[in-house]
Amino acid sequence: MRIPPRISAIGGAAALVSTLLLGAPATAAVAPTSAAPAASAFAAAAVGDVCYSDLPSQAHDTLRLIEQGGPFPYRQDGTVFQNREGILPAHSTGYYHEYTVKTPGSSNRGARRIVTGESSQEDYYTADHYASFDLVDHGC
Repeated sequence: MRIPPRISAIGGAAALVSTLLLGAPATAAVAPTSAAPAASAFAAAAVGDVCYSDLPSQAHDTLRLIEQGGPFPYRQDGTVFQNREGILPAHSTGYYHEYTVKTPGSSNRGARRIVTGESSQEDYYTADHYASFDLVDHGC
């Protein structure tokens, strides 16, 4: 299983340039391009944010496993997330990886996931199997 690279130390100016060059901020809508369908033009605006402390305890467990490099409970954990829904900022294939957030009482993987980007602490939580995402704010 491939663990996504994380950029642990990045300067403020470099982070700003990276954000501007690689993808729009999570709260801004982007103009449609020929490479992106019109429906995804407003998709980035659908990404919200959530405080780390407001996540379910199972999401905390998953984030700890990601930081430790596993072991992960499901074979699909750590696989490339394709962003087919176009909700997350556009990046090349392999930029995002997905991990299961266990759902108590569920007999399968359930709908909850953490999707990580390559940047340090670029973690998105979805409780509805990719219909919406919240960027995790690790500072609260």
